[in-house]
Amino acid sequence: MFDYLKLFPRYWLLALLILWAVLLFGGFLFGPADATQRMPKWTRLTSSAVLVLAGWSWFAVARQNAASGFVLWLAIGMTFGFLGDLFMAGMMPGGRNVLGGMAAFGLGHIAYIIGIWRLGNQLGLTDGAARWGSLLVWWLVGAVAWYFVVYRGQQPTTLHQAALPYALLLASTAGMATGLAVQQGQFTWLAAGAALFLISDLILAAQLFNNTSFYLIGDVIWLTYGPGQMLIVYSAATAVALLQR
Repeated sequence: MFDYLKLFPRYWLLALLILWAVLLFGGFLFGPADATQRMPKWTRLTSSAVLVLAGWSWFAVARQNAASGFVLWLAIGMTFGFLGDLFMAGMMPGGRNVLGGMAAFGLGHIAYIIGIWRLGNQLGLTDGAARWGSLLVWWLVGAVAWYFVVYRGQQPTTLHQAALPYALLLASTAGMATGLAVQQGQFTWLAAGAALFLISDLILAAQLFNNTSFYLIGDVIWLTYGPGQMLIVYSAATAVALLQR
């Protein structure tokens, strides 16, 4: 007899992916346009909440798999990412809090980094040149981007200074993910997700610190951030497949 229960997790995770896409891209296509964005706040935040649910769903699916530790860190990271979204959207007590958002996103990236590092050790993807070379390249990218996007020409404040370690932290996630991808091509999507997150944050930083503005800038931020987070969360599929018992 065909076991439909074995297929349920696959269809559930696919349904969450489709729902995420409908919320994010549907909000962009059909939302009310203004000078900065079309996406309504509720579709943006709900799409992020769906990725939190997807992260914990992946953990439930992978609990008997050797990749469960990695998937747990992804779920934790995405949960902190959603908390950061709430801070940035002004949905937490006290209104919009950029430092609170940075702190939440930073904790999320620490979780991602721990998970990626441990997964690399599990899979034997520990080549020093790939790991540290990728990190150094992305640290350089993060530092240069921070200087030109945040610091140059500004009167430094605590927020400007906090943006440097934050940028380097996000660059570390991209570096660690790239180190995996260099050794195992199936992690290219994970690396792409981390890179998209950093790109999104740099555009947001230009808006916050340099008053950069262009048509639909808010949507561009979310159309890089959202897919970046999705690629990170759904990289659980690659880890589960590679570590399947």
